[in-house]
Amino acid sequence: MKKNVGNLDRILRIVVGLALLLGFFLSPGASLRWLYLIGIIPLVTGLMSSCPLYSIFGINTCKK
Repeated sequence: MKKNVGNLDRILRIVVGLALLLGFFLSPGASLRWLYLIGIIPLVTGLMSSCPLYSIFGINTCKK
């Protein structure tokens, strides 16, 4: 996959992803706890520097 996620965008995705996953592990009694697993998506796209939705819509936040 082609890189289309810039540095600031990448850092924000990783931080948000980790925060959501941390919420999953810190709230074992929450009724909708599984929603925190959505954090996997920004974490993976941040680590890979590639976002499939950005490719579909033609967005690129990388500096050329």
